[in-house]
Amino acid sequence: MRDVGGDLVVAIDHHDSVGILDSQFPQAKFFTEFERFDRHVEKERREGRGLDYVSIVSPNYLHDAHCRFALRAGADAICEKPLVINPWNIEGLRAVEQDTGRRINTILQLRLHPSVIALRDRVRERLECDPGHRFTASLDYVTSRGAWYHSSWKGDEAKSGGITVNIGIHFFDMLLWVFGPVTGMSVEELGDERARGTLHFANADVTWFLSIDVNDVPAEVLARGQRTFRNILVDGESVEFSGGFTDLHTQSYQKILAGEGFGLDEAEPSIALVHDIRVAAGRAPRRD
Repeated sequence: MRDVGGDLVVAIDHHDSVGILDSQFPQAKFFTEFERFDRHVEKERREGRGLDYVSIVSPNYLHDAHCRFALRAGADAICEKPLVINPWNIEGLRAVEQDTGRRINTILQLRLHPSVIALRDRVRERLECDPGHRFTASLDYVTSRGAWYHSSWKGDEAKSGGITVNIGIHFFDMLLWVFGPVTGMSVEELGDERARGTLHFANADVTWFLSIDVNDVPAEVLARGQRTFRNILVDGESVEFSGGFTDLHTQSYQKILAGEGFGLDEAEPSIALVHDIRVAAGRAPRRD
């Protein structure tokens, strides 16, 4: 927000350890109860000081409710991943967009990563020259989490969507953006700490592996003091992913301010995919 010239005027968090505000936006109003926050936002709106954007970084299962609040308060929404956990919630958000005339933006920052853009261009160029080429790819992502994870909402599948949603949604969006719609899949494992499977696209077969267990980080990576491991291979060639992440959120906000943010249509395919993965693994979410 600061880097794009924005001003945080009001914030809400049930936890009050938010001293970081002092170094960023010390004048921001702050609430720990939603009802008081809602009352303040409505008062400001009626007095001509309405919000332009509401940035949503709450637990996954609350995103759609907070998006609806933002739009009904007369603001556009900027929502962290995943926009929603289940695909049927997208239609409800479309209805609120139509009713209010406001827009929901979501953060799909890997679409802005230089390596991912270069990969997409490479795939398109190859298919233009050789439409029958079939890519073979693999994605491995291990991001270690401590014991706290399972005691938090992130460890509760009903609230987070589980590992494929919580840590995998960006990578599944990336694969869809690069290779197009999924034509088939198999799921070999889907647990609380790791998941693996194969996705079939029109021109590609991709094996994927996700984990939050530090024991799945390669020994040579751990020896360097790193607890996160990313590895993407396409036709046997590694996609460089060691850097380029620093400014992706800033770039995302810049594009949103320029009217070029990613909306419901861009977010929907990956949300539908992770839902289908859970169904394929026999962990279909309850519809409510």
